[in-house]
Amino acid sequence: MFKVFKDRFILAAIALAVIAFCASYVETRRPQLAEAADVPGSAFYGYRGEAPGTTHKITVADLPAPKPSESVDNGQDVIPRPSNTWPQVPPGFKVELYASDIKSPRLIRTAPNGDYFVADSYANQVLVFRGVDSSGKAQQSGVFANGLKQPFGIAFYPAGPDPQWIYIADTDAVLRFPYRVGDLKARGEPQKIADLSGGGRLRGGGHWTRDVAFSKDGKKMFVSVGSRSNADDTDNNEAEYHRANVLEFNPDGSGERVYASGIRNAVGIAVSPQTGELWGSVNERDGLGNNLVPDYITHIQDNGFYGWPWYYIGKHQDPRLEDKHPDLRARTIIPDVLIQPHSASLQMTFYNGKQFPAEYLGDIFASEHGSWNRNPPVGFVVIRVPLKGTGHSTGEYQDFMTGFVTKDGKVWGRPVGVATGNDGSLVVTDDGSGSLWRVTYKGN
Repeated sequence: MFKVFKDRFILAAIALAVIAFCASYVETRRPQLAEAADVPGSAFYGYRGEAPGTTHKITVADLPAPKPSESVDNGQDVIPRPSNTWPQVPPGFKVELYASDIKSPRLIRTAPNGDYFVADSYANQVLVFRGVDSSGKAQQSGVFANGLKQPFGIAFYPAGPDPQWIYIADTDAVLRFPYRVGDLKARGEPQKIADLSGGGRLRGGGHWTRDVAFSKDGKKMFVSVGSRSNADDTDNNEAEYHRANVLEFNPDGSGERVYASGIRNAVGIAVSPQTGELWGSVNERDGLGNNLVPDYITHIQDNGFYGWPWYYIGKHQDPRLEDKHPDLRARTIIPDVLIQPHSASLQMTFYNGKQFPAEYLGDIFASEHGSWNRNPPVGFVVIRVPLKGTGHSTGEYQDFMTGFVTKDGKVWGRPVGVATGNDGSLVVTDDGSGSLWRVTYKGN
């Protein structure tokens, strides 16, 4: 008996030693959040360069040469929100805490009646929130569906006031539930519409999120599927089959084809209500330095190729791979809006409300989750892409909602999803603090 206890004690001691070593190793590889300074006059910056209303623009000419030696692993542990801290927005806007204590609020979409459907991805469920009380909180909430598999994308079909289905994109399949406006719980079992290549929660690859959107005429379903790797050669690589693409289906799941390729991870997709074009919010590759490769937001062309894995932002070659596809290099599309590298651009939406000032109508809002491998870190912000009524971008974007990093460099919040409410407010999901934030316009 003594020998058994002794052996168990030794094994426990070894396990604790391994854990301590790993923690020490990770800590030594992670610089402190505020270790590096921004370069004055550069198009690139860290979290200190973010403030509501600040405009940024990165051009192809700004891109530096690859510098892999700059790459770091400095992901930060998220701290509880300090009591005197609140998200910051431009003058005239107000932020209220709409809901809290959610395990992993990710993508959010608004139902025709104004209910908010939220993917609680790591809890494998979709939540629903209804109404606003006098304190700005949700009046009612509950679980619409559970037993899912890392759900993320949500879409109502057909578009309009009376959808019959709610589509939910698990990591490995697109499902649909029968739905009637006002349902707070699924009224039936899901149907599997399409199988997808699923899985992965690896830094630098293994993207697991899948988003789903429908064409303006309702005839086609788009599904975004991120790459399995950071930047592996995809030739004869089964692990990357039908990944790093936007796939197109008929709404019943038939007719699968690759709509656009070379898109490393279009976490969020949306169809422009003005032009009918498909747009995406894309995470680009890691390991080429602090200021490469920019994430981006862009309209996505049918049969378009966006570079991954061999090329990036036009004809730039990834030095880790052979330049063996000159035909693809020649037709690599330059995205519309280049975002700070490693920002982790997630969900995007077109603002279709009437509460904000008129110049916001039709603009894009997108959540930047924040970096884990840039020094200084960047992201942790909701941005606005002004389209100025044209449906197209000039390449500029503005910081809209900031403040998720304290002045001493501690991260407490990480924006993920963004949706327009029926009342014209903007609701942002934050999986760092497990919250939903509601932004309203009160005027100057």
